[in-house]
Amino acid sequence: MKNKKPIGIYYKLFERYGPQHWWPGGSPFEVMVGAILTQSTTWKNVEKSISNLKKARVMTPSALRRISVGELAELVYPSGYYNAKSAKLKALVDWLSDTCEDNLDELFARDINVLRRQLLSVHGIGPETADSVLLYAANRPVFVIDAYTRRIAGRIGLSPKDDTYEAYQGLFMENLPRETQLFNEYHALLVHLGKDVCRKRPLCEKCCLFEICCYNEK
Repeated sequence: MKNKKPIGIYYKLFERYGPQHWWPGGSPFEVMVGAILTQSTTWKNVEKSISNLKKARVMTPSALRRISVGELAELVYPSGYYNAKSAKLKALVDWLSDTCEDNLDELFARDINVLRRQLLSVHGIGPETADSVLLYAANRPVFVIDAYTRRIAGRIGLSPKDDTYEAYQGLFMENLPRETQLFNEYHALLVHLGKDVCRKRPLCEKCCLFEICCYNEK
């Protein structure tokens, strides 16, 4: 069990893959946009949408408020669910106007628990998206849980008793130093492993966690 401690798993992943330089984004606002667009799609598709937004010169809260939902939907079309995501982005920028007058420095300086509750109140922002904003845009020490993390933890044999977002998050945050860079790197490494090796049909022979994984015992 000792080898299955979250920090030990992190070291194994880091030794194999090295620093990931994640999250890709040119500005905190772009990270917020990306956190919404990446819902239920790949980052490759998100990059196409972000490129469209930049070419249209609307990668700011005020610019996104000025264009119509229909225009925005066309720009984010590559990300899929484009009508829903354009509505979510509109809700985000309206909220930014109301809550901080688009001043992200002021927004991100707020108490982390207060800010998380406020983010969760925005249409289209759930726990994973809110925590992605907190970690990657606001640089706050919050561990992001996604489908890759759940899959890997389950296969290794680390799943918490309660199958909830909060339980998985507690598994990591209660057993790691609360360091933004560590959480950033760890999440990115889990994504790397989940995409390239620990897939729905895993490539176990290529996995650096093979020796401590329960899945290969089946």
